[in-house]
Amino acid sequence: MGLGNDLIESRANDKIVPFYTTTTTKMRYYEQKYPEVDELVMVQVRQIAEMGAYVKLLEYDNTEGMILLSELSRRRIRSVQKLIRVGRNEVVVVLRVDKEKGYIDLSKRRVSPEDIVKCEERYMKSKAVASILRHVASKIPSLNAEGEALPSSEPLDKEGKRAARKARQAAAEEGLDAPALAPQSEADVAASGVAASNEEEKLEHLYDTIGWPLGKKYGHPYDAFKLALTEPDVVFSALAEPIPASTLSILTSTIARRLTPQPIKLRADIELTCYTPAGIDAIKKALRAGEKQSTEVVPIKAKLVAPPLYVLSTNATDKYAAVERLEKAIEAIQNTIEEEGGNLVLKMKPKAVSETDEQDLAQLMAKAGMENAEVSGDEEEEEA
Repeated sequence: MGLGNDLIESRANDKIVPFYTTTTTKMRYYEQKYPEVDELVMVQVRQIAEMGAYVKLLEYDNTEGMILLSELSRRRIRSVQKLIRVGRNEVVVVLRVDKEKGYIDLSKRRVSPEDIVKCEERYMKSKAVASILRHVASKIPSLNAEGEALPSSEPLDKEGKRAARKARQAAAEEGLDAPALAPQSEADVAASGVAASNEEEKLEHLYDTIGWPLGKKYGHPYDAFKLALTEPDVVFSALAEPIPASTLSILTSTIARRLTPQPIKLRADIELTCYTPAGIDAIKKALRAGEKQSTEVVPIKAKLVAPPLYVLSTNATDKYAAVERLEKAIEAIQNTIEEEGGNLVLKMKPKAVSETDEQDLAQLMAKAGMENAEVSGDEEEEEA
């Protein structure tokens, strides 16, 4: 979809300074070939020059662009290296696009923190869609010039891969080309060449018939794919060109595997005290009131860490719904305990927790259990 070597001309000091880009995996994430003026784009810095930084537009076939030095920062630039580094991804805004000459001027200093969040979210969506469609393209049959399916070659097993690697090493030591050890027929070479080009053609065809049409209807193909998890017929039946059954099967299974949300752990820490005659019964009643805020998709459990510290935890696929449920549980606990003359102190607001956080909590609970056991043993000795 893009040229292997693009000749780029630097306009620094009105001199032509050509340099070439190396061929990498390219893909245009959007239907238009070039971005629009004022559009936010994700770029990767390739080279830093006197007049600015050369970048490649990751969403537009790795097309080259330039951030002028004056557009790097609003402040006085003391060190370009502190502002921008080769290899780093940056969010920039498009200032000018000269489609005839291939010039794209960009600005980093005009991008706000809100712009960065918005662009990063869109870029991650586009990457996910590209990954899904590229996988589908690799699985559907390749076609030759006559439209006939090409035979698929069997993948090498471990022994075959090891033998091929040794052959390449031996060839390198003897100064031979690896293909010389395993000659191919002209038909094999032609078929492999067609298959290689066919891969990109299949990918572009998937974008033309599925990705971009869904993007127009749903705002982004990613949002359409998310909806397809539950309503695939609604999403794909509206396409102008029907998807072949075999392709649709691969697509839906890939979407299900890659976009189905995974459960995340969320937790809130609270301190509960009640020094009225109701005491521990009031605390138990309050915790039960909190657990009653559970739903089928957001089950809430209350656990004692060590008096007066308790944790409310849940596993859910929807983080925001889980946080809302935990907040309602805390509110119910607080109302109940205060009716009984007790008090609640929120120690940690509801949030997603990592495995490390869970391990720390388990260690804290184990330590509290040992301390309680020691206290119980001391009391028994005193009674004796």
